[in-house]
Amino acid sequence: MTNDKIRRVTMPKWGLSMESGKVTEWLVSEGDEVTEGQEFAEIDTDKIAAPLESTCSGIVRALVVDVNVDVPVGGTIVVVAPADVPQEEIDAVVAEAKEQIAAGPIEDQDGPTVAEIDIDRRSISYAVLGNTESETTPVVFVHGYGGDKNSWLFVQEPISADRVTYALDLPGHGASSKDVGDGSVATLASTLVDFVNELGLSRVHLVGHSMGAAVATMAAADPGIAGKVASLTLISPVGYGPDVNAGYIRGFAEAQTRQELKPHLQQLFADQSLVNRQLVDDLLRYKRLDGVDAALASIVASLLDGERSAVDVTAEQASFGGQTVVVWGAEEKVVPASNASSLQGTATVHMVDGAGHMVHMEKPQAVIGAIKEAITASA
Repeated sequence: MTNDKIRRVTMPKWGLSMESGKVTEWLVSEGDEVTEGQEFAEIDTDKIAAPLESTCSGIVRALVVDVNVDVPVGGTIVVVAPADVPQEEIDAVVAEAKEQIAAGPIEDQDGPTVAEIDIDRRSISYAVLGNTESETTPVVFVHGYGGDKNSWLFVQEPISADRVTYALDLPGHGASSKDVGDGSVATLASTLVDFVNELGLSRVHLVGHSMGAAVATMAAADPGIAGKVASLTLISPVGYGPDVNAGYIRGFAEAQTRQELKPHLQQLFADQSLVNRQLVDDLLRYKRLDGVDAALASIVASLLDGERSAVDVTAEQASFGGQTVVVWGAEEKVVPASNASSLQGTATVHMVDGAGHMVHMEKPQAVIGAIKEAITASA
């Protein structure tokens, strides 16, 4: 029987399609004392690279894998244990872990499960992660324009450690129906309201990015879920000021080739090297699905008034009145951080250095911290 003081840190499942990852850089060494939340390593997936945080505290007794080696999801990459655990026990765990990794894919690893629900004659796809029996308040993630449930790949797993989490594909996006009606934020927000009610969630924390932040805000003020929304965490939110990069919004919708799309995607990140071929190809594949062109055109028409934002949800946020925490990338190029002035006195705003529009992908720890701040403050 393995000593219960020994903790294994495994290759996470960041996203539904992830089967393996690589450690590109170790941020700790054997013998280091680490604490929960400390960054262990840089992990590279087929989507993007990000740091992996420790889920435990103790001493790093072994780094199981070398850098730039494929490790299946669920494979042990670090062993953490107190100093009083005999080295032979650590060696046994490492040997077992290496044998398991060498054997290939590891079965029965926890990861997001996908389900569908019909809302207003539309099929809505969503990913569930965490303990559905937990009594803690669930978190619902709402992606932005052109995104999908997989955009939360670095955030949903850590937040699900002590609660169930849901990440849905809004109409017109991901695996959900491509019918968006009039494409307005109000229509998308009604889908979110119905989603919360159809799942029977009595109380939720809402987390929204960009357009999804406007959707979450409008839903929080909707009488249909009045009193159910415990907090809002908003990332680079649309609807809190008139300034917006209209060229990006139209350009994303109109791009038909890799060459046309990539320059627009590079505006999303402070580090443009994160826009790799896989990311571009995945989005092109989505844009070529039947109904996506019409869906994006409708959404663009609802988001823009000429070169300015046509969305204003400041009244809804004030009506909500609950805890609101906002995160903006300091190098934002799509929804300018200058819009944050509209939140003065009604929300806590954090500016994150080294991040652009996709803060939850470039600096996920900052977003995880903001979500936990909103959850704690609303308790």
